[in-house]
Parts: sequence; C-alpha cells; structure tokens
Amino acid sequence: MFFQLTEKFEEIVRKVRGYSRLSEKNIQDALKEVKVALLEADVNYKVVKDFIAKTEAKAVGQLTVKGIMPGQQLIKIVYDELINLLGGKTQLLELNGPAPSVIMLVGLQGSGKTTTAGKLAVYYGKKGKKSLLIAADTRRPAAVEQLKVLGRENDFPVFHADKEPVKICREGLEKAKGEAFDLLIIDTAGRLHIDQELMNELAEIKREVKPAEVLLVADCMTGQDAVNLAKEFNDKVGLTGVVLTKMEGDARGGAALSINWVCGKPICFVGTGEKLQALEPFYPERMASRILGMGDIVSLVEKAQVVQTEQETDKLAEKIRKASFTFEDFYSQLQQIKKMGPLESVLGMLPGMGGKALKGMKVDQDGLVKAEAIINSMTKSERAHPQILNGSRRRRIADGSGTSLQEVNKLIKQFEMMNKMFKNMSGLKGSPLGRIFSNN
Repeated sequence: MFFQLTEKFEEIVRKVRGYSRLSEKNIQDALKEVKVALLEADVNYKVVKDFIAKTEAKAVGQLTVKGIMPGQQLIKIVYDELINLLGGKTQLLELNGPAPSVIMLVGLQGSGKTTTAGKLAVYYGKKGKKSLLIAADTRRPAAVEQLKVLGRENDFPVFHADKEPVKICREGLEKAKGEAFDLLIIDTAGRLHIDQELMNELAEIKREVKPAEVLLVADCMTGQDAVNLAKEFNDKVGLTGVVLTKMEGDARGGAALSINWVCGKPICFVGTGEKLQALEPFYPERMASRILGMGDIVSLVEKAQVVQTEQETDKLAEKIRKASFTFEDFYSQLQQIKKMGPLESVLGMLPGMGGKALKGMKVDQDGLVKAEAIINSMTKSERAHPQILNGSRRRRIADGSGTSLQEVNKLIKQFEMMNKMFKNMSGLKGSPLGRIFSNN
C-alpha cells in the first residue's frame, strides 16, 4: 500500500532528521522534495500546492521549539498536515436514526460496489446489526446474481424484484421496516462513464429512500480519475463519504490524498482485499504514519486480536515460556497469519517495512502452502517433538508433501530460529503480541 510514496518520504525523513538547525532555506529544500514525491504519487496539483504552502508557513513560523530536534520538528509538521489532508479524523457512518438506516452505494461499473455491499453487511453483522441488501443494479446482467451468491455464502438476505430500480428500493425499504432490519444497503447501477440518465436514477432513489449515507465506491488505483469521479457524484447526487477499493494494490496513493480536499467528503472505509472481511475503517493518523515509513502497529495489533483470542494468546505465551512451542503451534500460527490478510499489507504495518524495504519484495504466498503441506506430512509425534526429525524422517516428509529435502530443512531451520526469537524477544507488553513475545 503506497509503497512508492512511502519510499520517497522515507528518504526525505532520513535527510531531515540530520538537520542541526532549521532555516527557511533548508525547509524549502525539503518541501521541494515533498512536492515532487506527492506529484509523482498522482496527488492533485492544487492539493499539493496548498499542502506545501500550509506546511511551509507552519515550519517557518516555528523555526525553533525548545527541547525538540529541528529535523523531528519539521517531520511532525509534515505528519500533522498529512493527517489534515487525509480528513483529520476517522469518520464513522451516521447510523443512529430510526431503523432501518439506509446506506446507498454509488459508483461506476467495476469499482466494487456489489462486493462492498457484502463487505458492509459482514462488517456491521459483527457489530450485531442485521442487514438487508437490495439488488437495485438492473443494468449489469450478473449484478443481481452476484449479490445473491454473496448473500447465500455469508448468510445475509438479498431483496430483488423484476421492476424499475426506484420501485425495487421502495419495496425493499418497506420489507426492511416490516422485518425489523437495522440496515438497508442498496447496490445501485453503475456505468462505464457518468451520464445524466444514471444521475437522474440515483437522485430519484435518494429522494425515495432518504438514505442516512450515500457512499461513493471508487477504485483508488485509478488515481485522479477517482478524485474527479468523487467531485462529479458529489455535485450531482450528493455524497456523505467515500469507500476506496483495492487499497492493497495501490503503490502511489494519489486518490486517498486528494479526495477529501477536492470534494470535501471523508474516506470512511477502505477495501484491502477480495474477501468480504477485507474492509476497514479509514484512519488518517495511521495512514499518515505509514506514508512516512513509521508503520502502523495499532492496526497490526487489532488484526492480531481479531484472529486470535486472548485465551489462545495466553496459551501460546505459556508454551513459549516453557520452551514447548511445537510444529502444531507453528501450523496454528500460519493459519492466523493468513487470516490477517495479504502478507505485504501486514508487513507494511511494521516500522521500517514500508517503501524501500518492500520495494521489489515478493512475499512468497506459495511458501505458506508448502509449509502447511510439510507440517501435514509429519506424524503427530514429529510435530510434537521436532528434535526427532532425523535425515530419513525429513526425506519421507519431503516425498509426502511434494516438496524437496532442501525445503523441508529450510522450514525446520525457520522453526528453530522462531523458537530462539520468541525466547529472546521482550516488550510490546499489554497486547496479544506482547504476551506472545514477552518472557515476563
């Protein structure tokens, strides 16, 4: 996520940290590099111009602050302005009115509206809210069936009727009221490009159902096209927020850094993968930290908390403390890591693992599959007592898993290194990761 932009900012941060004093000259020199980095990331030119002007004004106005290193002072100002550019604070959806609260999704074809509708149902389902989804996209032949399949596979109902979209939404709202649904999520029709007919239809649906939220679903990898799209939809239909999809594949970040400034609407959610669980609230301060190469430990810990209970974490910590961590435990941890999402995204949350550290790095997803196959080819005794894995046993495991002896040896070595790391690591106390890594 934003690897190219993070790489540029990491280089700038390293230079700025070396400043022994701040002057107008070195502030301007640093901000010239920031400007180039933002423009190369496809951030809107007017946005960049405003960002640089505000940052320079604050930096020059605070040339020295007692007790703070000059370079750190400038980095803090850039960080604060990045947060403002990204929206300032997390914007939660306003869903506190009379039930059902209506969420209307709009956007172009291919932006991910239908999948996002399912993701929202899953996200709010975990918060105890019961959702009814309306298949109001009667234009795209597969849209209704796609939503029905998502509903069947994830246990949420989908309403559809062979009628005009406005009538479908009206009847769906009546059903939601009659059956005490908390949320009504409407998947509207998209187009390959904006046209007046589309806008008229969306405006009519909006008048009919009076949604609490009108969210634009936009593909962030389209950069400035997504920003222009947000402005047009906001001008013609009226938005309350934006959902950016495919964030996990966006190396630049131009859309995320421009949308709020251009159309004045917050990014509420981001899609970070294809699975319906891959939807996250957008946190400006966390994203600013990642862009500057400082990582996002808070999100990483939250992901760990979701996939592993406190009881499971404490049990694992006890095993590690007693040096009884086995391949059974190793296999369990591989499953937990897979649930946390794409490995590139997870690694990108670690400080120092954005930008340059991940540039050109291809995380070996196949390696996880091979590791599982190797562990599954071990006997119960071998998994519980790794020390008995001699040469003949390793060759048998390689044959049984369809891997090579070298790959088996490599995994066993990684397991041994992990054991040593767990014994030596300390800190991060007070979190699930802390309890795993702490010997205290």
